[in-house]
Amino acid sequence: METEIQQLDRVFLELGPLTIYWYGVIIAFGAILGLWLATRESVRRGLPKETFVDLVLYAIPIAILSARAYYVIFQWDYYSQNPGDIIKIWEGGIAIHGGLIGAILTGYVFAKKRGISFWKLADIGAPSILLGQAIGRWGNFMNQEAHGAEVTRAYLEGLHLPTFIINQMYIDGVYYQPTFLYESLWNFVGVAILLGLRKVNLKRGEIFLSYVIWYSIGRFFIEGMRTDSLMLTETLRVAQFISIVLIVLALVTWWVRRSKGYASGRYLEQ
Repeated sequence: METEIQQLDRVFLELGPLTIYWYGVIIAFGAILGLWLATRESVRRGLPKETFVDLVLYAIPIAILSARAYYVIFQWDYYSQNPGDIIKIWEGGIAIHGGLIGAILTGYVFAKKRGISFWKLADIGAPSILLGQAIGRWGNFMNQEAHGAEVTRAYLEGLHLPTFIINQMYIDGVYYQPTFLYESLWNFVGVAILLGLRKVNLKRGEIFLSYVIWYSIGRFFIEGMRTDSLMLTETLRVAQFISIVLIVLALVTWWVRRSKGYASGRYLEQ
């Protein structure tokens, strides 16, 4: 007789008609932890303590809306036939690249309004963004999404994964590659690297550009393993294309700012 597989419940809490999902709780936790990290560092870098609190009041809702809009646009064949599902963000279906676009544009406008260097703000916030992404992938885990191809239980056990991860990768009678975990681990390593780069005293803006490059490299390769990607062509995923574009743009921006003298100031300067 086959042993019953114990899986985690997607629901965190039910209060009458209100249902709170782990997906939202985990993303919120990542955002709060990232805010704490950025606030701590912003004070050290001479910014008012409330700077990032004020920023996220605008950036988080705009990022969520832009992340959802990005996903819906690339899945328009489905959502044009099911418009009522567009608002069902609790079921998943937000694109990180869309969220980043919204958050970065918001940060740029915010910096201009406050008279703060955008690059200084971006450098301070970069580790927090990546930390939020690392934690947020566990929301995908709870929703049993952002996974890779079909594998066997023996394969997952060979990776020495905890049983709760292996069980959660059992979806509709099949085990899947835990690509959410690979990206989460890649991002956590990236957070450690970015925090270390603070001591190197790079030119202003270069910690943020390092974040863009690091995240995009990992996302390109891990995205290639996924089976639920948004597709640009039959063989190229949207996230892979965007990752390549971001790597090129970050490297060109880094070179231009250095060679043309646009990179004024260093990270550890006030």
